[in-house]
Amino acid sequence: MHIRTTAVRLTALVLAAGLVTASCGSGGGTNANQDGLGDPGDCTVIDMAVSSEKIDLMTALAKSFNGSDDAKLGDGCAFVRPFSKASGGATELLATGWPETGEGERPVIWSPAASSWGQILNQRLADDGQSALVGDAVSFQLTPLVIAMPKPMADALGYPAKPVGWADIAKLSTSKEGWAAYGHPEWGAFKLGKTNPNFSTSGLSALIGQTYAAAGKTRGLSQEDLDNPKVTAFAKNVESSVVHYGDITMNFLNNWFRTDRDGTSLLYASAVAVEEKSVIDYNKGNPDGILKPGETPRKPRVPLVAIYPKEGTLYSDSPLYVLNADWVTATEEKAAKQFIDFVQRPSAQKKVLEYGFRPGNPDVTIGAPISKANGVDPDQPSTLLQVPAPPVLLSMLQKWREQRKGARVLLVLDVSGSMKEAADPKNPSGPTKLDLAKKAAIEALGEFKSDDQVGLRIFTTGLGSNQDADFQDLLKVQPMSANREGLASKIRDQFPQNATPLYAVTGDAFGDMVTQYDPTKINAVVLLTDGKNDDGDSSDDRQQLTSLLEKLRRGTDGENAKSVRVFPIAYGSDADLNTLTEIAEATNAAAYDASNPATITKVFTAVVSNF
Repeated sequence: MHIRTTAVRLTALVLAAGLVTASCGSGGGTNANQDGLGDPGDCTVIDMAVSSEKIDLMTALAKSFNGSDDAKLGDGCAFVRPFSKASGGATELLATGWPETGEGERPVIWSPAASSWGQILNQRLADDGQSALVGDAVSFQLTPLVIAMPKPMADALGYPAKPVGWADIAKLSTSKEGWAAYGHPEWGAFKLGKTNPNFSTSGLSALIGQTYAAAGKTRGLSQEDLDNPKVTAFAKNVESSVVHYGDITMNFLNNWFRTDRDGTSLLYASAVAVEEKSVIDYNKGNPDGILKPGETPRKPRVPLVAIYPKEGTLYSDSPLYVLNADWVTATEEKAAKQFIDFVQRPSAQKKVLEYGFRPGNPDVTIGAPISKANGVDPDQPSTLLQVPAPPVLLSMLQKWREQRKGARVLLVLDVSGSMKEAADPKNPSGPTKLDLAKKAAIEALGEFKSDDQVGLRIFTTGLGSNQDADFQDLLKVQPMSANREGLASKIRDQFPQNATPLYAVTGDAFGDMVTQYDPTKINAVVLLTDGKNDDGDSSDDRQQLTSLLEKLRRGTDGENAKSVRVFPIAYGSDADLNTLTEIAEATNAAAYDASNPATITKVFTAVVSNF
């Protein structure tokens, strides 16, 4: 089966947002995944940018291809070199010429998660009066969007004997009884995880699916459908149960897997919109789909079940594009086509199956691991949805910005003395780390809607009239509608000062947000710091951290505390990413890596994608 997706024209925001892949643990978009490929020697090198979920598979196929008879190229040879790059990120880079340094080699082959990204790229280029970079492409592999749910919860709903879809999610999301209506009050309220559709293919597919479900259609979604008050109400109902959004599904899966260890995974999330392949990986004990050297899979105590929405779903089709770019030579184009022919053969497509994808070659029969034993159903999906026309899709995304769950966020900004250091050590007279951080924070404010509530807290030692405070609130948490410019001005006015009381400030910020918790919004702390805890306290640093983590896990206001999340940004090479990751995990959030200060704008935008 070959799935084609309709051309989609997105706003500049969508494309710029897709560039972000800076979450801790995600692919960084360089050639870091080339380990084991060896030296290409005199072969023609074919650099290949692929979406992160298939980097291991593509690397394995490249190893099989390189050095084989299939790689012979006249009197020479071809050498394929895959690297990981998020689909939206590659789209933005290709649309702007792809810099020769810092983002991986300019690719000859591009394989995003879905062919809609290729259509987006061509549309952007056409709008700028440029020629298309991609043409038609075959589907290398397929994986449908599903609603992943812990098996006990799926059983409680009667699935699969009783079909489940977005209408059921909307009903659960607004139920005052929550899981008590299904005999399990101990599971609490229904909690949904979804990625931001401006960043993520799965988030976009989920938005399309729930909108079709609201309209009662499987194709031909129209602007009139989107303007229907019932469709709007349906969307708001679904979004009301979201725990947070985000740029990648990996954050949800890793949090689920970690909480599975202590038996609390059912309290973290009731369902997450992901691709089928992720359910297989999770149930095999590899939630992020990438096994590190020496890592041993550990099956979860509570497996997931892939629910194929009864209203229909969409495939991600992993197209293989040979780029029509000025940096691609005729020889490279020929070599690239040889590799694409190679990976479509049955032997390679069977490898696709091994990695949990459905073969793009219809002559290869679907089999293990796509099986009920791994929580998925090879006979599903029974209904496929049509990707909406570009104007309708654009309107859908614009409406989502107002329909999504609101946010209540405290921005906590490190203004310690080390923030005065040059962002680029090679350019000491250039902007400081604080200069770039302020610019990124101000730009990210545009992602908040008018009724989101945002506040600003700075921290360092020696603040206040008596110079005895560790933090200062420059703007209380309040609606953005009347304070957007004031907040930007407050951020702009900051300057580097003293030490870094990281642990105390984190604990206080978390406690304050718990006290002021709003159950109708996503409650969170965004913490940016460039250093380690340095508060002048002579007591044991690890003991302080242990106390902080216990506070974050236990909270100060019972059940509400579990819904306040801390999203730290490790800024600069001296930031303590490991500790910040522990802080994030204690609140079931995610840490973000901006060890290269030049990436802070991308990273800050990724963090704000959670809201």
